[in-house]
Amino acid sequence: MDYVIVKWLHILSSTFLFGTGIGSAFYLLFATISRDVRAIAVVTRIVVLADWLFTSTTVIIQPLTGYILMRIAGFPMTSRWITWSVILYVIAVACWLPVLWLQMKLKQLSRTAADSNTPLPDAYWRYFKYWVMLGIPAFFAFLAIFYLMVAKPA
Repeated sequence: MDYVIVKWLHILSSTFLFGTGIGSAFYLLFATISRDVRAIAVVTRIVVLADWLFTSTTVIIQPLTGYILMRIAGFPMTSRWITWSVILYVIAVACWLPVLWLQMKLKQLSRTAADSNTPLPDAYWRYFKYWVMLGIPAFFAFLAIFYLMVAKPA
């Protein structure tokens, strides 16, 4: 494959991956802070859909295109910046997998509360707290990966 095409796919998918994560986090955080159960139910449904459509696909595309770029450019897998990028990526994905499950639980709980016109249950708030706690390290891991991809420090 042509280097420019693979690099474009890699950058595009990283944009979708990070952008979906930031956008989803922003909307879910502020919907939840509003305590508007109907709004929360709508936002959690959209966040789960966005994760399945964009995050799931780009989580697969990123390492594939990254590996192809590494091979085409002749970077050894043992380069420090590549090693750290892989470690940080594994950390970010390890945070994202339970976040996806948590978002599905948040969706169910908020939908039930909206349908029955009741407040969000305690379980929603517990799952939301875990969602935030896992999102923070994933966010910083992706920021560090972006730096490593651009700077390629020795």
